[in-house]
Amino acid sequence: MKKTMTGCFSEVAQQAMMQPQESFEAQKPKRNSLYIGIPKETSFQENRLALTPLSVALLVNNGHQVVIESGAGLAANFADIKYSEQGAKIVYDTNEVYQADIIIKIAPPTLDEIAMMKHNQIVFSALQTGTLKKEHLAALMSKKITALAFELLRDEGNILTVVRAMSEIVGATSILIAAEYVSNVFGGKGLMLGGVTGVPPTEIVILGAGTVGEYAARTAIGLGAQVKVFDSSLYRLRRLQNNIGSRVFTSVMQPLVLEKAIITCDVVIGAVRAEHGRSPCMVTEETVAKMKPNSVVIDVSIDQGGCFETSEVTNHKNPVFRKHDVIHYCVPNIASRVSRTATYALTNIFTPILIDIGEMGGIMNLIWEKAGIRNAVYIYQGSITNIDLAQRFGFAHKDLNLLIVSKQ
Repeated sequence: MKKTMTGCFSEVAQQAMMQPQESFEAQKPKRNSLYIGIPKETSFQENRLALTPLSVALLVNNGHQVVIESGAGLAANFADIKYSEQGAKIVYDTNEVYQADIIIKIAPPTLDEIAMMKHNQIVFSALQTGTLKKEHLAALMSKKITALAFELLRDEGNILTVVRAMSEIVGATSILIAAEYVSNVFGGKGLMLGGVTGVPPTEIVILGAGTVGEYAARTAIGLGAQVKVFDSSLYRLRRLQNNIGSRVFTSVMQPLVLEKAIITCDVVIGAVRAEHGRSPCMVTEETVAKMKPNSVVIDVSIDQGGCFETSEVTNHKNPVFRKHDVIHYCVPNIASRVSRTATYALTNIFTPILIDIGEMGGIMNLIWEKAGIRNAVYIYQGSITNIDLAQRFGFAHKDLNLLIVSKQ
């Protein structure tokens, strides 16, 4: 009996010893294993990150390799050890990160970063057409890079998925920013955003009834402000009314009504997005000059060029400037103010895409299968495939569908 029990325990012990080996066996690189690099953002105004430690763990468990530059996640409060515990390789040399086959970052690559890239690399990043320069595109093209823009990614419902996620964050955050700048602390009017009993509420005008406009309106109404929303689409205005669930002043873009609302309000939020190219200029400099002193303009559309004639790109270090005694806040990446929340939202989008690239055997197959991914490609193996960029900078445009077919 004793020998039998000993034999049983021996078998159990052997199984226990085998289990870690089986676990490691499951994590061996697959035939379609990806080599993903996450560099540290060099822009001082960018605190977001593309992947969280748990997303890295998911990628590693799917047989992929992830290399991340030391300190890349600190701005979003993700320590290096959290990534290394989940299987990522932490490196201290930026050049080593750029040896990966796929680079995923937030801010558009700089000329110095493009110089570190290798030929035929895949790059996921923002595009930010408002600050894009011709030499950046030329540098990417010369290295035969395949570049995808986050802003142009669409999901199964044909929604700009990253834009939607960031817009929800930006819409709510823009009102909190407005609350800061209408106070005395930053040289504003000394108002409390909203109102108290016996005191008229703060007046806020929102241009655009999209996701940013909707979440800005929700937050402003929750704080007790008086909100007016303008948009050129009755459908979007009606949708905003239904989604908010309460009556709010809405109007189409009638110049006289819009100008009257702007010159009498305390805060204007510009949240008009263009389907293609630059956002339209909705407010002239003449109208801004008529606004009340120390009023606040927050141009959320600045990443597409801005919807105020007086807008100029600013950053988190120097976020505002005054023009005609009106405070202008024109930071392109407002979501970076709440970087940890934004990182969680972004990783939910990017991780499935990276897994799909591996499962489908490469980026070419994924582009061919999914129209939403195809829409995000603006350079394919060195050729400009985005017609808006080609026309703006004078490059030859090539049809992405024909390029893929020719490579098959």
